[in-house]
Amino acid sequence: MILKNGDVGQPVASLQSLLSAEGFPVEVDGWFGDKTEQAVLRFQKKAGIFVDGIAGPATLAALNPRTPSEIGRKALTEADIRAAARKLGVQMAAIKAVTEVESRAAGFLPSGRPVILFERHVMYRRLQPSERAHNQEHFPQLVNQKPGGYLGGEGEWRRLRRACSIHEDTAIESASWGLFQIMGFHWKALGYESALYFYHQMHRSEGHQMDAFVRFIKSDKALHAALKNRDWQEFARRYNGPAYRRNQYDLKMALAYERHSELRRAA
Repeated sequence: MILKNGDVGQPVASLQSLLSAEGFPVEVDGWFGDKTEQAVLRFQKKAGIFVDGIAGPATLAALNPRTPSEIGRKALTEADIRAAARKLGVQMAAIKAVTEVESRAAGFLPSGRPVILFERHVMYRRLQPSERAHNQEHFPQLVNQKPGGYLGGEGEWRRLRRACSIHEDTAIESASWGLFQIMGFHWKALGYESALYFYHQMHRSEGHQMDAFVRFIKSDKALHAALKNRDWQEFARRYNGPAYRRNQYDLKMALAYERHSELRRAA
């Protein structure tokens, strides 16, 4: 669940109650206005988590005393954002803008496993030619020339485990991982020791998933330059492909950058 300025209803009222209980008093009226946003910002700063004024999974988990501590430990932090900005030589507001628009709401499932999406057509391409036809015939949901077969959530882990029984490294390479959905087959280009090492790093925290994103940006000089120059159109084109225009990723990042810049100036 993601709650932000302008939202209304019982989930907002529950958020306001949790904020008040944590010492950030706000009227429990079910309306996420500026005062609720400020309370969220103050709580995020105190908790050390990603400061954006939006109550996403990490913020809601940190507010909920029943949340397992491991989930909070794995959440993206301001320190992670600061480190990423330093490594890439860009403003924190730029990293936050990209994270807001290009990442998933959370890098982990409630089970504590990383969010993944298994791509059966990638598995097909990465298997040895002699293994493709047999596996597509017997396991078409796992090995196929066509994309598809998605189950979402924990269902993707069931698919991955079955694919690992065919070939573990290839299965890991055929899934996208974490907050930024970095494909596993990039492991070598991004400087990881092996596909399995990449797999374990993606399990550690959203900060480690952010590090994979940083490595991905640094591996592409043109993409890195676009981010440094805050050329959102060029960045979105290179990061998302031709579909960026239809989804207005460049406009969304430009607006997100301005919002995060304003929040930083007001801090």
